[in-house]
Amino acid sequence: METKANHYDCAIIGGGLAGLCLSIQLAEQGISVVLFEKNEYPFHKVCGEYISMESWEFLEGLGMPLSQLNLPIINEVGISSEKGFMIKHKLDLGGFGVSRFTLDSHLARIAAGKGVEIVQNCKVSAVSEPDALSRKIETSQGPFNARIICGSYGKYTPSFVSMQEDFKKISSSESRKFIGVKYHISANTADNRIELHNFKDGYCGISKVDNGNYCLCYLTTAKNLRENRNDIKAMEEQILYKNPFLKRYFTESEFVNAQPLVISNIQFNKKQTAVNGLFLLGDAAGAITPLCGNGMSMGMRASKLLASQLNAYFAEKINWNEALTNYNKSWNAAFNNRITAGYYLQNLFGKRNTTDIALRILDKLPTLMDKLVSLTHGSKF
Repeated sequence: METKANHYDCAIIGGGLAGLCLSIQLAEQGISVVLFEKNEYPFHKVCGEYISMESWEFLEGLGMPLSQLNLPIINEVGISSEKGFMIKHKLDLGGFGVSRFTLDSHLARIAAGKGVEIVQNCKVSAVSEPDALSRKIETSQGPFNARIICGSYGKYTPSFVSMQEDFKKISSSESRKFIGVKYHISANTADNRIELHNFKDGYCGISKVDNGNYCLCYLTTAKNLRENRNDIKAMEEQILYKNPFLKRYFTESEFVNAQPLVISNIQFNKKQTAVNGLFLLGDAAGAITPLCGNGMSMGMRASKLLASQLNAYFAEKINWNEALTNYNKSWNAAFNNRITAGYYLQNLFGKRNTTDIALRILDKLPTLMDKLVSLTHGSKF
C-alpha cells in the first residue's frame, strides 16, 4: 500500500557523481528527494579517477572534505605514442586524483545527512507517463511517486527510456562500441603526472589516487577484444604491450586486484537533456569521451546547471517547459565546444603513425599544446 512517505518532489535514477551532487543541492533548498542506486555504497567504478581542479570548490561547497584527504595534486600530463615517443606538458589548471570508491561513498553520506532518501540495491523498471501532479516509478523495492524525475543512470540507457531513432542507428554500429578496463596498481612513476598512452584503437590513462595506488584505466574498441578471443589478458599482451610504456607498467607493477573491472558496449554520443519527460544529466545526456577533459567534472557541472532550474521550478518561479529550455541552453553553452574538441582529439589518438607524428609536432609547438589542454579543462564553477 502506498503511503505519503513514498511521495517526493524529485526522484533521481542513478547514484553516480551527477545524481549525488544534484540530490545534495536540491535537498539543501528543502526539496524532498529520493535517489535510486542499483549497487550498494561504497563500490568501485570503471573510471579514470582524475578530476579537473575546476570542480574542487564546488565539491568542497557540497561538504566534501577534499583538503583533509591528502589527495595527489596533478599538474603535468604525459602523452605517448605506440612508437615510444612521449610529450610532457604542464597543466596550468591541473587536477587531483581520488578513487570513485572514496568519492561516491563520501557524497552518499553527505546526501543522506541532508535528508536525501537513498534507496540502494534498487533497480527502476518503469516510469509512468507525465502527469500534472506526479509520476509513478516502479522499482525492485516497490513503487514511488515524484513530481520531477531525473535520469543520471550513466552510459547505458534503461529499457523504459525510449531513444530517438537516429541514436538507435548510431548505437548499432560496432565501430562505435568500446570497452573500458580498470585496475589499481602500485607503480613507480610521478605522483603529479597523468599519463595517456596510445595503442592501436585505444589509449590508457594512469594517475595517482587517494589510497596511494595508481588508477590504470584504458579504453579500446570491442573489435580489439573480439579479435583476441574475448580474452582481456591476451588483448593486453598482443595490443597494449606494443607501447613500451604500457608494457613496463603491465609487467613491472604490482596489481592490487588481479581481475580488472570491465564495462562494454560504450558509445560516445550526445543524446538529449530530456527524454520521456525525464531531465538527463551526466553520461545519460551524452557519454563523454575521456579526451573531452574530465567527464566527472562535466557531470558535476551539469548537476549545478540543472539544480538551478529545478530550484526555480519548485519555488514556482518557472514552469516545467521553461526549466527544460533553460537547462538545455545552459548545457549546450557549457559543453558543446568541449565535447566537439574531445571527439576530434579521440579521432587523432589511437593510431600508430598519426598519433606519433601529432605528438612530435605538438612537442615543438607548446602554445598549440596549451590551447588543446585548455579545451579539455573548463573554468572553475
